[in-house]
Parts: sequence; structure tokens; C-alpha cells
Amino acid sequence: MNHNTPLSPRPLSHLTDVQRRVLSANQLRAHGVSAARTAAQCRPGGPWQQLLPGVYVLHPGPATSEERLHAALMYAGWPAAGRAKVVPAQGQADTAAPQAIVTGLAALALHRFASAPPLLSLDRIEVLIPRTRRLRSTGCVQLVRAHVMPGAEMITGVPVAPVPRALADAVAGLSDAQAVRRLLTEAVRCGHTEPAAIVRELTQARLLSRAHVVDAVDALLAEGRSIAEERLYTMVREHGLPDPLWNVDLRLPGGPHLGGLDAYWPDQAVALELDTRAPRQEDDGVGSPRFERSRELGEWSEYTRKRETLERIGITVVHLTPRKLRESLEQQAAVVRTALMASTEREPAAYVVVLPR
Repeated sequence: MNHNTPLSPRPLSHLTDVQRRVLSANQLRAHGVSAARTAAQCRPGGPWQQLLPGVYVLHPGPATSEERLHAALMYAGWPAAGRAKVVPAQGQADTAAPQAIVTGLAALALHRFASAPPLLSLDRIEVLIPRTRRLRSTGCVQLVRAHVMPGAEMITGVPVAPVPRALADAVAGLSDAQAVRRLLTEAVRCGHTEPAAIVRELTQARLLSRAHVVDAVDALLAEGRSIAEERLYTMVREHGLPDPLWNVDLRLPGGPHLGGLDAYWPDQAVALELDTRAPRQEDDGVGSPRFERSRELGEWSEYTRKRETLERIGITVVHLTPRKLRESLEQQAAVVRTALMASTEREPAAYVVVLPR
């Protein structure tokens, strides 16, 4: 009697098409297939093939991109042993915290990045796992170890890393400056994420010491500001706000320069500033150059000084981020409208000179 064969093999009918084609050794045993029969089926010319250690494709010929994806996750331990393969709806988070998540270029392809190579053309599929796991990269699987596993989005039934983390893992393996720039620019231009989130992940991955990555980040920040400004114009136009003076500098008469603003309503003494600074100071390691940390601290000090100065002379400052404009345009319009209406209840602001920027 073969003790590896269960008394009541589970039927295959509950599995999806790809699950029927890609099975682990444990799953095969659960379905009544012994190790000896599996080995026989995988002999040269046989109907099955071993794609990865302990993972089998139940047909001859090349594996499809979907099969390679499921095989890579199965090798890395998703779904967890004993856990039914029930997944959340498309785009929702997996609350069970998967211990294996697709990342890098494969994840970007699943997020539908036009600038990412198609899945089938990738030699290796990057899979994020906890750093404590004892597992090695092999075959088509490139393991990436994480100190803290990010939340996963479910796409095509598999756990996928959020765009900022997937980008950082993809950029880590790219030396082509144009390819890096295309990926980062598309992430912002197509609304996948905000520049600050990308820069945060690149900083934590210690990638800002690479010249071609820094150049791509500079282009990314410029792209992000341009998009945020366009959303700001849309907010004023579509939500019935009075037209402000756009992109101006303020000065005290015969006095010092007070700072530049993205929008200013002189009758109500309300100023608006977009905060597109990137949080580059968070990592004090080797990968975050000292001048970048100093620049961020300098930007923050300048921003704080300007805001305090304007409010001291009676000008209300509304602070908006690109993320707020992207996710809640109507709510941000209400914030600005409230500041404009409240101007009648305040003491008149000091007289300032408004100049084009």
C-alpha cells in the first residue's frame, strides 16, 4: 500500500482551468496521484512536465504565461498549505496576507503597463517573499525578499504588489535609463500612483545612488507637477470657484520676497500651494545621498517659513497634494471655497504686491 495516496482522493472538478494544468506534488497526492506515477508522467515524451521543483504542468509543450505565473507563486508557497484557493474580487486586497506576491516587471504587466514587457517574454518572474523564508530562486522564479510584506492587490486571481513597490523591484534590475524613465512616467501619467509614493519606495530600496534613476525621478517629479497643475485648473473650472491669479510671486511693498504660489485670490487673501515635494530623507542609509537629504530638509524649511510668514500677515494658505487632487477633487474644491467664504470674518490682510512668476 502506498502511504502517500489518500484513501479518498479529492476530485479535480472544483479547480479552474489553470489550476487543473498546474499542480504541486502535494496537490497531486491529494488527488490520488502517487510520486511514482508523477515521475512516470514526466519522463521524456510523457504527457506532463516538471516546471519547477515540486510544481508540475499537466501537458507537454511550452507553458503559457498564466501557467508560469501560477507555477512561480505555487513554488513560493501561494496559496498557503491547507488554505483553499479562494481569492478576493479583482483589484481588492487579500486580507489573508499572502506569503508570496508577484512583483517587478511581471506585476507591472498585470497592472497593464504599456511600457512593461508582456509576461510571456519575461525570462524570470519576480516573486516577493518574507526575508525569513528558506527558499532559493530557480528556473523562471526570481525571489525578492522583503522585511515587511506589502498589501497585495488581486489581479487575474493572483496576489500582485502595489505599483510603487513593483516599480522599485523592476527598477532594481534595469540599467536602461530610457526603460526606467518610461515606467516611472507611465505610472504617474496614467494615474497608477503618485510621485511621492514612487520616490519613497526607490529610497527605501536604496536606488537613488544610481545616476540614471535620479534622472528618471527628476523627469517623474516634473511630470507629476504638470498633472497636478492640470487637475487644479480643472477643479477651479468645474466646481465654480472664482478665477485666481495663477503662478504668482508675492512681495511686501518695498520689502522682502514672500514666496511663489500656484494660485492666489487677492480679494479674499487666500493662497494655494501644491506640495509636490518627494520624501527623500526617510532613508539614512548608503542608498540615500547626503545632498538629497539636505535638499529635502531645505525644501521643508523654506515651505514652513513661507507659510508662517503669509499667515502672520493675514493670508490664508491652502495646502493641497497631488494625491488629494486625484482622489477627491470635489472635496478639495469645498476646502478652497470654505477658505474664500471665511475671508469676510477675518481681519484684512496686509497689502502685498503680486507679480507673475
